[in-house]
Amino acid sequence: MKVITAPQAPAAIGPYSHAIHAGPFVFCSGQTPLDPTTGKLVEGDIEPQTHQVFANIRAVLGAAGLTLQDVAKSTVYLKDMADFAKMNAIYEAAFAPHKPARTTIQAGKLPLDCRVEIEVIACKP
Repeated sequence: MKVITAPQAPAAIGPYSHAIHAGPFVFCSGQTPLDPTTGKLVEGDIEPQTHQVFANIRAVLGAAGLTLQDVAKSTVYLKDMADFAKMNAIYEAAFAPHKPARTTIQAGKLPLDCRVEIEVIACKP
Protein backbone atom coordinates (compact mmCIF):
# COMPACT_ATOMS: atom_id res chain seq x y z
CA MET A 1 0.00 0.00 0.00
CA LYS A 2 1.10 3.54 -0.72
CA VAL A 3 -0.08 6.63 1.15
CA ILE A 4 -1.23 9.49 -1.08
CA THR A 5 -0.84 13.02 0.28
CA ALA A 6 -2.38 15.87 -1.66
CA PRO A 7 -0.71 19.25 -0.98
CA GLN A 8 -3.59 21.06 -2.74
CA ALA A 9 -6.27 19.45 -0.53
CA PRO A 10 -7.18 20.51 3.01
CA ALA A 11 -5.00 18.95 5.69
CA ALA A 12 -6.53 15.92 7.37
CA ILE A 13 -8.47 16.83 10.52
CA GLY A 14 -7.83 13.42 12.04
CA PRO A 15 -5.54 10.39 11.94
CA TYR A 16 -6.11 9.41 8.32
CA SER A 17 -4.53 9.75 4.88
CA HIS A 18 -5.96 11.65 1.94
CA ALA A 19 -5.93 8.36 0.05
CA ILE A 20 -4.39 4.92 -0.06
CA HIS A 21 -3.24 3.26 -3.28
CA ALA A 22 -3.71 -0.51 -2.89
CA GLY A 23 -3.43 -2.77 -5.92
CA PRO A 24 -5.22 -1.12 -8.84
CA PHE A 25 -7.44 0.95 -6.53
CA VAL A 26 -7.12 4.33 -4.87
CA PHE A 27 -9.35 4.67 -1.80
CA CYS A 28 -9.94 8.36 -1.10
CA SER A 29 -11.00 9.56 2.32
CA GLY A 30 -14.21 11.54 2.50
CA GLN A 31 -13.78 15.16 1.50
CA THR A 32 -15.68 17.92 3.24
CA PRO A 33 -16.09 21.51 2.04
CA LEU A 34 -12.96 22.82 3.72
CA ASP A 35 -11.05 25.55 1.95
CA PRO A 36 -7.46 24.23 1.73
CA THR A 37 -6.03 27.73 2.07
CA THR A 38 -7.86 28.75 5.25
CA GLY A 39 -8.72 25.32 6.69
CA LYS A 40 -12.19 26.64 7.33
CA LEU A 41 -15.57 25.41 6.17
CA VAL A 42 -16.84 27.11 2.99
CA GLU A 43 -19.82 29.23 3.88
CA GLY A 44 -23.18 28.92 2.21
CA ASP A 45 -25.69 26.27 1.33
CA ILE A 46 -25.23 22.93 -0.40
CA GLU A 47 -24.10 24.40 -3.73
CA PRO A 48 -20.84 26.15 -2.76
CA GLN A 49 -20.11 23.34 -0.33
CA THR A 50 -20.53 20.67 -3.02
CA HIS A 51 -18.33 22.62 -5.44
CA GLN A 52 -15.59 22.80 -2.78
CA VAL A 53 -15.88 19.08 -2.05
CA PHE A 54 -15.30 18.33 -5.74
CA ALA A 55 -12.30 20.70 -5.83
CA ASN A 56 -10.84 18.78 -2.89
CA ILE A 57 -11.57 15.39 -4.50
CA ARG A 58 -9.88 16.55 -7.72
CA ALA A 59 -6.82 17.57 -5.68
CA VAL A 60 -6.60 14.17 -3.97
CA LEU A 61 -7.13 12.25 -7.20
CA GLY A 62 -4.60 14.51 -8.97
CA ALA A 63 -1.97 13.67 -6.34
CA ALA A 64 -2.52 10.02 -7.29
CA GLY A 65 -2.29 10.77 -11.03
CA LEU A 66 -6.03 10.28 -11.55
CA THR A 67 -9.13 12.28 -12.45
CA LEU A 68 -12.84 12.02 -11.75
CA GLN A 69 -13.10 9.87 -14.87
CA ASP A 70 -11.17 7.14 -13.01
CA VAL A 71 -13.72 6.92 -10.17
CA ALA A 72 -15.51 3.58 -9.96
CA LYS A 73 -17.61 4.19 -6.83
CA SER A 74 -18.66 7.14 -4.71
CA THR A 75 -20.49 7.55 -1.45
CA VAL A 76 -22.28 10.83 -0.76
CA TYR A 77 -23.23 11.79 2.78
CA LEU A 78 -25.79 14.59 3.10
CA LYS A 79 -26.80 16.44 6.23
CA ASP A 80 -30.30 16.79 4.76
CA MET A 81 -31.77 14.74 1.91
CA ALA A 82 -33.69 17.89 0.89
CA ASP A 83 -30.34 19.02 -0.60
CA PHE A 84 -30.20 16.00 -2.92
CA ALA A 85 -31.41 17.68 -6.14
CA LYS A 86 -28.96 20.60 -5.90
CA MET A 87 -26.05 18.35 -4.95
CA ASN A 88 -26.97 15.90 -7.70
CA ALA A 89 -26.89 18.58 -10.41
CA ILE A 90 -23.34 19.58 -9.40
CA TYR A 91 -22.32 15.92 -9.05
CA GLU A 92 -23.61 15.08 -12.55
CA ALA A 93 -21.77 18.04 -14.10
CA ALA A 94 -18.53 17.19 -12.27
CA PHE A 95 -18.48 13.59 -13.48
CA ALA A 96 -20.01 14.10 -16.95
CA PRO A 97 -20.16 12.01 -19.03
CA HIS A 98 -18.91 9.40 -16.55
CA LYS A 99 -21.40 7.82 -14.14
CA PRO A 100 -19.67 5.88 -11.35
CA ALA A 101 -21.63 3.60 -9.03
CA ARG A 102 -22.97 5.64 -6.11
CA THR A 103 -24.61 5.43 -2.73
CA THR A 104 -26.19 8.52 -1.17
CA ILE A 105 -27.30 8.62 2.44
CA GLN A 106 -28.47 11.19 4.95
CA ALA A 107 -26.06 11.24 7.87
CA GLY A 108 -27.00 12.22 11.39
CA LYS A 109 -24.11 14.68 11.67
CA LEU A 110 -21.11 15.39 9.47
CA PRO A 111 -17.70 16.79 10.45
CA LEU A 112 -17.79 20.47 11.40
CA ASP A 113 -21.57 20.32 10.79
CA CYS A 114 -21.04 20.63 7.03
CA ARG A 115 -23.83 19.85 4.56
CA VAL A 116 -21.99 17.27 2.38
CA GLU A 117 -19.09 14.82 2.43
CA ILE A 118 -18.10 12.62 -0.52
CA GLU A 119 -15.67 9.71 -0.66
CA VAL A 120 -14.55 7.94 -3.82
CA ILE A 121 -12.79 4.80 -4.93
CA ALA A 122 -10.86 5.11 -8.18
CA CYS A 123 -9.13 2.55 -10.37
CA LYS A 124 -5.58 3.26 -11.49
CA PRO A 125 -4.84 1.58 -14.82
